[in-house]
Amino acid sequence: MFAYIIRRLMFVPPTLFVIILINFAVVQILPGGPVEQMISQISGQAVDATSRVSGNTGSETGTSNASTGSGSNASGTVQSKYRGAQGLPPEFIKQLEAQFGLDKPAHERFFLMLKNYLVFDFGKSYFKDASVVDLVLSKMPVSISIGLWTTLLVYMISIPLGVAKAVRDGTRFDVWTSGVIIIGNAIPAFLFAILLIVVFAGGRYFDWFPLRGLTSENFDELSTPAKIADYFWHMALPIAAMVIGGFAGLAMLTKNSFMEEINKQYVVTARSKGLTEKRVLYGHIFRNAMLIVIAGFPSAFISILFSSSLIIEIVFSLDGLGLLGFEAALNRDYPVMFATLYFFGLMGLIVGIISDVMYHIVDPRIDFGSREA
Repeated sequence: MFAYIIRRLMFVPPTLFVIILINFAVVQILPGGPVEQMISQISGQAVDATSRVSGNTGSETGTSNASTGSGSNASGTVQSKYRGAQGLPPEFIKQLEAQFGLDKPAHERFFLMLKNYLVFDFGKSYFKDASVVDLVLSKMPVSISIGLWTTLLVYMISIPLGVAKAVRDGTRFDVWTSGVIIIGNAIPAFLFAILLIVVFAGGRYFDWFPLRGLTSENFDELSTPAKIADYFWHMALPIAAMVIGGFAGLAMLTKNSFMEEINKQYVVTARSKGLTEKRVLYGHIFRNAMLIVIAGFPSAFISILFSSSLIIEIVFSLDGLGLLGFEAALNRDYPVMFATLYFFGLMGLIVGIISDVMYHIVDPRIDFGSREA
């Protein structure tokens, strides 16, 4: 198994290279970019946008004069290259390109980015006065809170429910719970989130829970028990929305896994030996049936952490990783966008290895290394 893990780890760098290369190539052909974003800001608020650029480049006077220059100085090349550049002099556009590093050829920018990533230098955000690492670290508590608690609660609800449905297959309990699962699986999590806000967050009926944020404004002044209570008070509705929309699939997976194992020969043999139904269920069936469920825990956590929580973060105004990546893509904030893609890709590859290790831990008979050999 150790040799298998080493081989999988050796595939991580080339896989990351391909992921970054494909995303970098796609970005080059997409319309828009940081220069267009800055030009649009200048068109709306010329003074503020120009001051922002000049503060970063260290040439306030020259930038101000360039931004207020007449449209007659703008060349046709500049106007055709960037939408909205009419009326801006070419010197100012070149200054923007140099600020964002777009004055170099694409292949030079790509290999420079790879070189920086090797030493974990992810650069600085184009539109936020912070490094990419600081931005990611500042968003991690929100995303980890949503992902961790949602995954744990989904497993704590789905596994007992799936086992109960398998044992009571065809009964009224199974039928009614199946109806609940179908409803939960059919309605997206963000619709549950909106419903919870309308009912419990001052939308129309009750004002029991806060509408936004991870903690209260006076969080630092609270005692430790009050901080814990305040934290869960803010997380109650977002986690509830995620759990309601996410437990259905795992519950059915657990039930089907148990149903597949119940009628196997080793279960019949265990019953014929006089073992109690509880002993057969939890001593023999559980280990085999839960193999796929338990081994999938890391990937389920990553899925919730990086994808499913995005809309929930938007609805409840939670500033997490999903929202950070989404805003970076909209604003063409390339350092943040590529860094989050790199981080997500690396986490996905590592979690794939962890999932295989989990399979082996749950059932030592599964040995991926010997299969490859």
